[in-house]
Amino acid sequence: MSAPQAALLFAAGLGTRMRPLTDERPKPLIEVGGQALIDHALALVAPLHLPRIVVNTHYRGEMIARHLAGRGVAISHEAPEVLETGGGLKQALGLLGPGPVFTLNTDAVWQGPNPLERLRAVWDPERMDALLLCVPKDRARGHKGKGDFLLARDGRLSRGPGLVYSGAQIIRTEGLAAIPERAFSMWHLWQPMLEAGRMFGLAHDGLWCDVGYPEAIEIAEGILADV
Repeated sequence: MSAPQAALLFAAGLGTRMRPLTDERPKPLIEVGGQALIDHALALVAPLHLPRIVVNTHYRGEMIARHLAGRGVAISHEAPEVLETGGGLKQALGLLGPGPVFTLNTDAVWQGPNPLERLRAVWDPERMDALLLCVPKDRARGHKGKGDFLLARDGRLSRGPGLVYSGAQIIRTEGLAAIPERAFSMWHLWQPMLEAGRMFGLAHDGLWCDVGYPEAIEIAEGILADV
């Protein structure tokens, strides 16, 4: 199995933590450093020259579709309910095509090496069903959690407070066929991979900011100003 040929950008969230900024527009269209969050994400995808790029939408999805019109991006609109990360990936499979895919959250900004290029360089389908880019807590800005994963010396992940999942990964999608639910989290796909020892991680070398609430915009703009 070769390197991924498709990417899914998650843009379907309701953006409740971003209110009141999301009262009139979806979170991916909020500007950070003069550029919409979704455009920051697409700038990371562009150097990969992928033949298929998909964005999932739900809340005010028509605004995102208009913003992306004419840019070679396919839209996977979720209605009537949002399908969460796993369900969103499953619905988008017809647009993404076969094989492993990149997935990327659109509510973050990055400083340092391109996260998707780093994932592609390390991806080893003989050993891996998923490869997640994670961030040491001292490099994670705007994030209030305790961390998500522990990283072993051989690169395998286990659950536990430690590294923060950045929202960037390469993942095989074959396991989605066995999940009957329509709306479900990525953990439904991750858990069997974790148990089989085929879920790996990679630590980000730069800074990362979770732009999930209004106060984080200033933090993110500070990171971008130092690039």
